[in-house]
Amino acid sequence: METKQRRRPDFSKLRGVKPQTVNLSGAVVERTFLEPGRALPLVYRPATADVDVVDWSTKNRRAIDQDCVRHGAVLFRGFGVDAVDLFDRLASALCNELFNENGEHPRESVNRNVYTPVFFPPDQKLLWHNENSFNQRWPRKIIFCCVRPADVGGETPLVDSRELFRRLPDAIRADFQSRQVMYRRNYGTGLGRDWPDVFQTENPAEVEARCKADGIEMAWKDGGQRLSTWAVRPAIVRHPDTGEMSWFNQAQHWHVSCVDDDTRKSMEAVFAAEDMPRSCHFGDGSPIPDQVMGEILDHYRQLEVSFPWQRGDVLVVDNISVAHARNPFAGERKLLVALGDMMSFAQV
Repeated sequence: METKQRRRPDFSKLRGVKPQTVNLSGAVVERTFLEPGRALPLVYRPATADVDVVDWSTKNRRAIDQDCVRHGAVLFRGFGVDAVDLFDRLASALCNELFNENGEHPRESVNRNVYTPVFFPPDQKLLWHNENSFNQRWPRKIIFCCVRPADVGGETPLVDSRELFRRLPDAIRADFQSRQVMYRRNYGTGLGRDWPDVFQTENPAEVEARCKADGIEMAWKDGGQRLSTWAVRPAIVRHPDTGEMSWFNQAQHWHVSCVDDDTRKSMEAVFAAEDMPRSCHFGDGSPIPDQVMGEILDHYRQLEVSFPWQRGDVLVVDNISVAHARNPFAGERKLLVALGDMMSFAQV
């Protein structure tokens, strides 16, 4: 009821918007959309050849932030950002700080602030998610840079998490809002990264201190050889700038019903439910029904927006407002990623 009373943004006004050139700080940049009527993402294009994208972004950071909040994502296209150093400087201009730790996900650091995307089989789709929303702290912004698009596929689909929240049935929203999500992880199963890699230490005391600081419950198994962790996190948050409610979680990355049938059968044949490498439940420990997760995935599919990458593209995503995914691809694909402006659930 509170959400319905809140004034919703009227994107219908944007359907007739034509490309618009604006002269900001001496440089001419065009603000437009990929397709008529599609407000996600907003697109910046240089209208002249002399635009220094880092300098322009530095001088117009406030306007860029406002566009990113309103639309959920901004695409810089045609600025030729296809080198690590230039991307690092642009990402630094767009964020107050860049995240420079790399333990949780199987990715590689290119330099202190720039990473490769998460490693995931190229023939499979990486499902939609709000980055690190299973953790106590997560990036407010995710910035992607396309150095080389895949030969086929490899798009980064986007879903407006605010619209997803509005479209989900009231019963699902109420359940997740009141009961939240418990993310459970078992390290040492032979699948995924083991705890010394994720926590970047082999000292159990340091792991215990880190878990306590991050609001994670834990237990050692098999004489300390294996580690089990679990944490309850919100599934829905309020955007700190607009007050809009947003579907903000990664349940579909952890729920066993969201993998393909063959993988699920194999995992259930090898692991007991409590020993799954990753799993999720409601915050009280009760199961999230398969049909509920199926309905949530259906809404993600209906709202998905996708576009082919072009060399030199830079995509800035408001991680609270928009979830992202990755389509299967063929051929070499090279993207760079920067995570910026870390926040915590206490701030939303």
